[in-house]
Amino acid sequence: MPSQNKNSKNVVFFPLLTLILVLWVLYRGMFNFPVWFDEIIGKAIFFGLPVWLYITLTGSDSVIKSFSPEKLKSGLLLGVAVGGIFGFVFSILSIIQNGSVVEAVSLFDSNIFWYEFILALFTAFWETLLFFSFVMTSIQEKFKNWSMLSQVVLVALIFLVFHIPNIILRYDIASVLPQIFILFLFAIGQGFLFYSRKNSFALILSHAIWGMVLLVHSGF
Repeated sequence: MPSQNKNSKNVVFFPLLTLILVLWVLYRGMFNFPVWFDEIIGKAIFFGLPVWLYITLTGSDSVIKSFSPEKLKSGLLLGVAVGGIFGFVFSILSIIQNGSVVEAVSLFDSNIFWYEFILALFTAFWETLLFFSFVMTSIQEKFKNWSMLSQVVLVALIFLVFHIPNIILRYDIASVLPQIFILFLFAIGQGFLFYSRKNSFALILSHAIWGMVLLVHSGF
């Protein structure tokens, strides 16, 4: 029975991932819904539902284990720490690049900030679920003999493939390559974090904080 489950996982994984990618690209190319709809409803349908179907069809518990309740506290603490490091480094680089002056800003008093943070949490949840809880655990099971670096790079490349269409739609040509580079580095960092801890809560919070830092420095 375990061998049958393993075979079904290997057979289902890449076709399902390809189907998710095709549907997601079509959705982003054909429709222009508000950001909140894409992040809450769209990703629930195109990211969350397929993962649920995968778990149902294969009986895999790898995704569920990454969300184990006992991992919540340590994951949140680690997510704050890693997200804080992301934010600090990016803030320093932004100041150096733009010659900005550090000023106190009451972000936490802004309703817009909390609205964007909630959206960032939804984004982080669905993307962590798909790219790390599902894709990375599947790659680790499918390619056990691969090195850690090889597994992480493959996950990062899959992460990029899903995001490149949106980058092309949103940014001018000059900004596409820098955006791709930043996303690739981010995915690499998240991949190493997931590889070492198998804790989705840590990735969700670090992802959300990282997203908010980018938003703030891009003109929040």
